[in-house]
Amino acid sequence: MSQEKVDKYKNNKNNRDKIQKKEARALLLEKVIVSAVCLLIVGWIGYSAYSLATKDDTEGEAVTTEMNVTAMTDYLQELSAGEAAE
Repeated sequence: MSQEKVDKYKNNKNNRDKIQKKEARALLLEKVIVSAVCLLIVGWIGYSAYSLATKDDTEGEAVTTEMNVTAMTDYLQELSAGEAAE
């Protein structure tokens, strides 16, 4: 058992540079991919915000609403008349 451990250690020691380079390449590739995805997301958000900010408002018609407010006007006039009488 101990001879197997020694052989394994020697094998790892001999291949340590290759293993470290392989791990470094994998880490670099992971960083590049994550950076590219983040850049795409930020670009997409920026493009969406820009398109919303510069969008023409002529797509829909303006909607006007008419409302009869005579009852509210009469009520407010009664209140102001009541305060003036006091």
